[in-house]
Amino acid sequence: MPESRVPARPRERLAPLDAIPACAVCGGDRYRHQDVLWQGLVDEWALLPDEVAYVNRQQGTVCERCGCNIRSIALGKALCIAFGREGTLDAMLDAPPAIRLLEVNEAGTLHWRLGRLSGHVFGSYPDVDLQAMAFDDASFDAVVHSDTLEHVPDPQLALAETLRVLRPGGAAIFTVPIVMGRMSVLRTGLGPSYHGDPSQAGADLIVHTEFGADTWAMVLQAGFTRCEMVAFDYPAGIAIIARR
Repeated sequence: MPESRVPARPRERLAPLDAIPACAVCGGDRYRHQDVLWQGLVDEWALLPDEVAYVNRQQGTVCERCGCNIRSIALGKALCIAFGREGTLDAMLDAPPAIRLLEVNEAGTLHWRLGRLSGHVFGSYPDVDLQAMAFDDASFDAVVHSDTLEHVPDPQLALAETLRVLRPGGAAIFTVPIVMGRMSVLRTGLGPSYHGDPSQAGADLIVHTEFGADTWAMVLQAGFTRCEMVAFDYPAGIAIIARR
């Protein structure tokens, strides 16, 4: 038998809950966990057991102090890095930067925090269509969204459109669910996959892209000059800073 040229998907091991770093949003150091994935989605995405574990951690492990899950904490860490601030997101917002920030969809438990910014603009998807936004060129210093891009039919177009509305030096700060050990998969021609109960979900919750290890390349292909992958409790928490 010839040797397979398909690389094995690496096993990703999670640290115990008491070894997770202090929360990048509030500084808390105690976490609780509840699994959130259901078997139908596991089967649709063909997730291996280790992948199930870290996606469950990403969505279902929360800081006991502020209630943010690992996904939101990673995004909070990325926001601090993007604006050159040390410490927690809450500390940054006590003396907030003077920026104009577009938040598309509620960025989890960060939504009310981002609302403290005087230049905060909010819009739900698809009311704000990431593929064709009704904003002028160079309108924002930052565009933020969390686990939204996988529901956009053409994420490459959405990233390019995000670049258009960013001012020079601006950044898109976002999360997408990433399966680390494989390349991104377009679900074109596959059965519909939803995040949430399909009987109660609209078309805007259909998953069009399963993001993988090449997510960074999609960012650069859209025209961004720099892509930073920010880890919190890797591999569960990954956020992306895409700089114009």
